[in-house]
Amino acid sequence: QVQLVESGGGLVQPGGSLRLSCKASGIALKMSAMGWYRQAPGKQRELVASISGIATYSSTNYADSVQGRFTISRDNAKNTVYLQMNNLLAEDTAVYYCNRFPPRENYWGQGTQVTVSA
Repeated sequence: QVQLVESGGGLVQPGGSLRLSCKASGIALKMSAMGWYRQAPGKQRELVASISGIATYSSTNYADSVQGRFTISRDNAKNTVYLQMNNLLAEDTAVYYCNRFPPRENYWGQGTQVTVSA
């Protein structure tokens, strides 16, 4: 059974940074394309960053809204995917989730809340 557990969210001021973690069990993340997604209140869930498996050189892609501010990475030994978020903006406030890319419906976890506010 696959389980993805997100952590690292919190309250941060605009311009601040956070690092989110997604610890996986039941799946080898290095073999899978993974994504970080977010859902803000009243909005649909959206993909913010993805990283491919090692077979395709762990290439990364970002939504235009986070390009240059967010970095997705993976620690294969820890079976964990990270999202480093810098220069956070109020509009980054959302619940953040990790999942495969494209996502699998039964892999969604509880997410981690990120709130950017002064």
